[in-house]
Amino acid sequence: MKLSLAIVALALAIPSATYAQDSTAVSKGEYPNTFSSGSANVSPFTNQSKRFNDWSISAGVGVPLLQSADLTSIKNGNGKNLFGYSAYVSIDKAITHAFGINLQYDRGETRQGWFNTKNAAPDASAVGARTQYDAISLLGDINFSNLLRRVDNHSPYRWALHGYAGIGTIAYRAYQKDGSNKQTLMTEIKPFQLGSLFFQAGTGLKFKVNRRIDIEGRLMYVVTGDDEFDGGGDAYSAINKRSEQVSDNFFNATLGLSVKLGKHESHLMWHDPLQEIYYKLDVLANKNQDIEVCKKGDADNDGVCDDWDRQLDTPAGARVDGAGVALDTDLDGVIDLYDKCVTVPGPVENNGCPVATTGPVVETETKLEGIEFDLNSDRILPSNTPILNNAVNYINSSTGSYNVIGATDTRGTDAYNQKLSERRANNVKNYLIKNGVQTGKLQAIGKGEKDLKYPECEPATKCPEWKNRANRRVYFEAK
Repeated sequence: MKLSLAIVALALAIPSATYAQDSTAVSKGEYPNTFSSGSANVSPFTNQSKRFNDWSISAGVGVPLLQSADLTSIKNGNGKNLFGYSAYVSIDKAITHAFGINLQYDRGETRQGWFNTKNAAPDASAVGARTQYDAISLLGDINFSNLLRRVDNHSPYRWALHGYAGIGTIAYRAYQKDGSNKQTLMTEIKPFQLGSLFFQAGTGLKFKVNRRIDIEGRLMYVVTGDDEFDGGGDAYSAINKRSEQVSDNFFNATLGLSVKLGKHESHLMWHDPLQEIYYKLDVLANKNQDIEVCKKGDADNDGVCDDWDRQLDTPAGARVDGAGVALDTDLDGVIDLYDKCVTVPGPVENNGCPVATTGPVVETETKLEGIEFDLNSDRILPSNTPILNNAVNYINSSTGSYNVIGATDTRGTDAYNQKLSERRANNVKNYLIKNGVQTGKLQAIGKGEKDLKYPECEPATKCPEWKNRANRRVYFEAK
């Protein structure tokens, strides 16, 4: 019986030990379905991509004590303090940093009753018993320390509290010795039978000696599910009638050693991924990183980076707007730097000053550029009010009349842009009238997207935003 259990345990352990160096998760090396995996940016999980060891072999010895039985190993009325022996060996696989599975083989002997069966009976009424057992079980392993560990705890991680629970099959032989000093085989249970199922659960405290070795103390509670495990005989014997429980259960205290297998420095059960993530966040939070601006520089040294400068050759000393364009307050084509009459329009030939004439001024075409609008808006921007105020003075000093022409960029439908351009033109016209321009001198006209300052911006995605903004404008044209 013992030999057969050992052969079964070995047969289950050999395939596991063969691949104990590292596990394989992808057999065909194919990428998963992106609809089910949630991402197309995936890579197969292979031995080469693994970062942690996840296999280990454990072994240990201990002392089993029958606690709930008709014959016990603890001095509580049904026996005296009697100590048996136990040993275990297991193959351990870590699934995550907090959960694993162990295939474990146990062998031992419990001693119970009023005397040790190695000794003579003290009197005719005394009863002693011993039970030799072999068991194979599959245990779940929960690493409570990894579950409960604070992510901001950067102290060395050398202790770990584990919890175990699982089921298996147990085979045993129970012997009884009475006042006649004869040992009698009372019960024999073979493995892999319905009555041989048992359950065990408990806790263990591990200490990490180094990257290869762990020491662990365990306390397991074994529920045999059998009333004859203690050697009391059949269920209706005089001894088994002493207590009402139908399962003989025992504690098993062990001290063991775990050897971690694999080529990596760290074992998965000793690694907390959340702690690693928070540590990296802390490093990034404490890192000073300078933000680089003006990657292409400022060629004309006007204070506006070349990345968004619309005029890269601004003369030195000229004042510019936010787009790097030299200011021309009176919009006469002479920038303020060279204009000797900054607020009054004049020809270039006269340095931006008006030319004195004896007769009436013949106006051909005068345009006011730069009255721009936000996308999908007809609101006059505060930055445009100085230009419009200059237009008020100029139109009032002129004898002619003007068209106030509104335009848009190429976003939106033709019909929508036509109405938007009309609203822009009317808003500017109303502003000028409100500030003193005669109503008869102005006529609002909307040209929609048919009057582009930059025709190449069709569609709008072909141009940078500053060109599209320049297309969203209102300008003046002499009639």
